[in-house]
Amino acid sequence: MKQISTIGLDIAKNVFQVHGIDVNGKVAVRRQLKRRRVLTFFAKLPSCLVGMEACATSHHWAREIAKLGHEVRLMSPRYVKPYVKRNKNDAADAEAICEAVTRPTMRFVPIKTPEQQSVLMLHRTRQLFVRQRTTLINAIRAHMAEYGIVAGVGRNGVEVLLELIAKGEDERIPPAARECLMALAAQLHLVRRQILEADRRVLAWHRTSKVSKRLEAIPGVGPLVATALVANIPDPSIFRSGRDMSAWIGLVPKQNSTGGKEKLGNISKAGNRYLRKLLVVGALSVIKRAKILGYTRHPWLVRLMQRRSTKIAAVALANKIARMAWAMMVRNESYRTPLSQPA
Repeated sequence: MKQISTIGLDIAKNVFQVHGIDVNGKVAVRRQLKRRRVLTFFAKLPSCLVGMEACATSHHWAREIAKLGHEVRLMSPRYVKPYVKRNKNDAADAEAICEAVTRPTMRFVPIKTPEQQSVLMLHRTRQLFVRQRTTLINAIRAHMAEYGIVAGVGRNGVEVLLELIAKGEDERIPPAARECLMALAAQLHLVRRQILEADRRVLAWHRTSKVSKRLEAIPGVGPLVATALVANIPDPSIFRSGRDMSAWIGLVPKQNSTGGKEKLGNISKAGNRYLRKLLVVGALSVIKRAKILGYTRHPWLVRLMQRRSTKIAAVALANKIARMAWAMMVRNESYRTPLSQPA
């Protein structure tokens, strides 16, 4: 076997594809590997550059292969796709990965630690419970409406329906339907407890992280947003500026510019959807508080809201929050509160 300098590894559940080249760019190895033989294969190789797509299980394999002395780099699959020649298959994907990882302008994804992945798992589990809670509430409302029982919107309306189900005194609900509603109500109570437990775990991890506690001082950023930022961005220095990070999150306009004419559209919605949602919700809370108190520490936000809608202003503020978070994380600084100015 020739001396291998670069390897493109297309990972999967059971069958992995390897494409390796030597220092001259000629193919040195092209083969399939079973899952149980992957680490054995890399253990026998001298140190080389290994490229992989940042997808499911990629961080685990990156950590394990790096332990064997190799340099591992992860890339977004959308950046690898242009290097695929003709039809898509495992061999073509591995070759494309091997080609993309050697590009000097390629953007790489930092390898996450097990602790960072555990925090992300906690956030995703909580998000799943929140979706289940919404589904259960909608189901209870819909079933009750079939019998002419309708409550107001919001949390108070749901509590009225749950109280009716618990009492079981409403004659409009048949016994069979009441049993189904009681099962849904019991499931809703369980999901609510699980969400509260997830919130407590997030808060406990937040208190152990210095960076997360510093980020909490930014208006619109609480423990949930701060921990999500720290876990999703293990190395903020990979971004050249805060604008690059906000662009990665998807909080900047899409461009369709040519011939020196700039055309900007809606936000790109690239990157992390969950992180973008948290930042926008946090920005909306800042705007709501500013409207109630009649002043804001962001005069530019007041001027923007005078000529744009609330949602557009919220996205602009979320963009600014992301840039402030990047500056604090990179420079290891604390948040400096600006002076209040009348709106």
